[in-house]
Amino acid sequence: MERLSNLFGLDRDALGTLFAGLGEPAYRAQQVYAWLYEKRASSLEQMTDLPKGLRERLAATHEVRWPRVTDRAVSSDGTVKYLFTLDDGATIESVFIPEERRRTICISTQAGCPLKCAFCLTGIGGYKRNLKPWEILGQVAVVMSDAAPDPMPWNIVIMGMGEPLLNYDATVASLRILMDAEGFGVSPRKLTLSTVGILPALEKLMLEPVRPNLAISLHASNKALRRELMPIEEKYAIEDVIAAAQRYPIPSGGVVTYEYVLLGGVNDTMAHARQLALLLRGSRAKVNLIPLNPAPEIPFLPPTPAAVEAFSR
Repeated sequence: MERLSNLFGLDRDALGTLFAGLGEPAYRAQQVYAWLYEKRASSLEQMTDLPKGLRERLAATHEVRWPRVTDRAVSSDGTVKYLFTLDDGATIESVFIPEERRRTICISTQAGCPLKCAFCLTGIGGYKRNLKPWEILGQVAVVMSDAAPDPMPWNIVIMGMGEPLLNYDATVASLRILMDAEGFGVSPRKLTLSTVGILPALEKLMLEPVRPNLAISLHASNKALRRELMPIEEKYAIEDVIAAAQRYPIPSGGVVTYEYVLLGGVNDTMAHARQLALLLRGSRAKVNLIPLNPAPEIPFLPPTPAAVEAFSR
């Protein structure tokens, strides 16, 4: 059975075109936009300031659809891992992380990942497709709707499955709605996009009128090692990625974050730490050290606590 068209994921322009085609006044598009993203209505019936006749006309061709949750795994610290099954059977994951002073949602932009980083379970599992804007935004809507009412701000990190800049159009369309004060209302300072450094797309992102924070997946302190761990190094060299990151206009004077997964005996020595410090010297930067979370499919071991401490120092 063919699904109805989804209102969720449409931006102002698309909604404006839809309602103009229905012969409705332009303000209807703004009403529905607010219901979809600011109020996060999950059905047309909830849009109570729309005339009943209009809701019935819309319901004949359109629905409000979020990704379907097929599993919630709750850990002892309150972290929730969501498994979503999409219309075509593809699956993606999101994570809700409650903290003392903020709440964070980690979302995906692709089903799987084509980059094949040697230490990444998503890359090892293979790539299926890019996500659509409603599938990206729907992860946020579901997690926010599940959460208890709380005045704490939301942080969103685009660090889940996939490389967001390889799905540029859908990712940026989603970012615009997330950061829109009349959409999800997430401050650009509270939203971070993580990328390996797809340079043409990163340059394009710099020109967006509103941009998120930037995190660079580095994971090595020299070209040769990064090439072994991350095949993308063959196309976009580490020094060029760092140079582009240094030009990126971070919101409100923040800093670029460099993510570095520590692999036992591979990239976690004092020599690697010194190389990394030299590589980033002169940058306004923060380094996020991440000890490997091991899995049977990943051909690496986590670092020892002593190695993590020494590298961090």
